[in-house]
Amino acid sequence: MTRIIHSFLDAAGDYDAAFVDLWGCMHNGVTAFPDAVQAMQDYRRAGGRVILVTNAPRPWPSVQTQIRRMGIPDDTYDAIATSGDSARAAMFEGAVGPDVWFMGEDHDQSFFAPMELLDDPVTIRQVPLDQATGIVCCGPADPHADPSVYRPQFLTAIQRGLKLLCANPDIVVDRGHSREWCAGALAQLYTEMGGESLYFGKPHPPIYDLARRRLAALDDGADLTRIICIGDGIHTDILGAAQQDLDSLFITGGLAAAETATLDQHPAEADLTTYLGQMQISPTYAIGFLR
Repeated sequence: MTRIIHSFLDAAGDYDAAFVDLWGCMHNGVTAFPDAVQAMQDYRRAGGRVILVTNAPRPWPSVQTQIRRMGIPDDTYDAIATSGDSARAAMFEGAVGPDVWFMGEDHDQSFFAPMELLDDPVTIRQVPLDQATGIVCCGPADPHADPSVYRPQFLTAIQRGLKLLCANPDIVVDRGHSREWCAGALAQLYTEMGGESLYFGKPHPPIYDLARRRLAALDDGADLTRIICIGDGIHTDILGAAQQDLDSLFITGGLAAAETATLDQHPAEADLTTYLGQMQISPTYAIGFLR
């Protein structure tokens, strides 16, 4: 049974570390949520560790620069684990071959920045689709266009047996009041059409392995079993936590605000129960907004 709480501190004492989502939890794609920032700063001052675990398809320093501009200071967290870093490691290890057709916006080019700590990385070249050995998908070139516009290219790629490396499993995000398509929507379409998509972000295991490594690297004795996952994505943050056998805090005021009737600070209990029943997922806790 999911327990509705009024503050993260109501549950924080049971956990040494929190794996915290960014978009919809710490910010809205435009600006930080001050109460969420304060909650994580308070948790860290009390001895908790915060690993930001995000499906952003970019290296973690790029994410750090972005969230600083939004108003999330460095003392809000201890480390960042990104879907982009998990997927980049696989790409440089040859998961989709050396010649890739790139899908994304200009700012996603940081995905191809060299990675340290890889013994013998594959040299990656960006090429047209008809010359590609695989696809690297950071998202649509136009995040407001329906993913179906890529059907012709996907048909060609599937006929050639190309794998699609998905750098961000999210289907949609809300940037302010505008909803945008993500790489996960394209990977989902590719799979539905008969292609093979490779995933590395939430809810899939690679990003949790990376987050645990980032936590262990702090070398402060944190118990890796006392972790809570926080986020607004029922099929990413909450499902991923369940699959990792970790407790979770569902932020209902994000992607599921309408379904859970989260109009002010808290979800409506009846609507939340109905929604979670439909999703067949039971987070440990729920709260309207992280605070």
